[in-house]
Amino acid sequence: MLLEVLTYPDPRLARKSLPVAKVDDEIRQLIDDMFETMYASDGVGLAAPQIGEIRRIIVIDVEQKNDDKGAPITRSPIAIVNPVITAKEGKIVWEEGCLSVPDYVDEVERAAKVVCEGLDRAGNPLRIEGEGLLAVCLQHEIDHLDGVLFVDRLSRLKQSMVKKKLEKRAKADATA
Repeated sequence: MLLEVLTYPDPRLARKSLPVAKVDDEIRQLIDDMFETMYASDGVGLAAPQIGEIRRIIVIDVEQKNDDKGAPITRSPIAIVNPVITAKEGKIVWEEGCLSVPDYVDEVERAAKVVCEGLDRAGNPLRIEGEGLLAVCLQHEIDHLDGVLFVDRLSRLKQSMVKKKLEKRAKADATA
């Protein structure tokens, strides 16, 4: 089922997510809905808080490719419940965007390589080593679980400018 993606300044995006106690059918359905929403939104990652679920769940697919009609050719979906970055190495600057911060991209410095641990959709332990886009995406989505948007990692001046612009747009959308 397609879900609504929350956008800044929705206050739910700033809340810290709660750990998932048990991976059950409800969690697996939420994961499936998150993937469907992410793919429909042309995203490469989605965190549960972005759809109003304050739970520690992320979905990622940095290798998805579609044909010229938009049908999937390849997909490499990754779902992680209760993800934690356990190791970081190096630095990389990546131009990031976010489904919750529409129409804005900017460069963010992140770790170049990470190790992430959590649970898979069956509740089994999962360990992922990522670099490049996968490393950036893991860090970006886990930030969402802690109530942090990528714009919170920009300079104070850029943060202020971007947030004012987004708040103005949200007010305009609300009155339209």
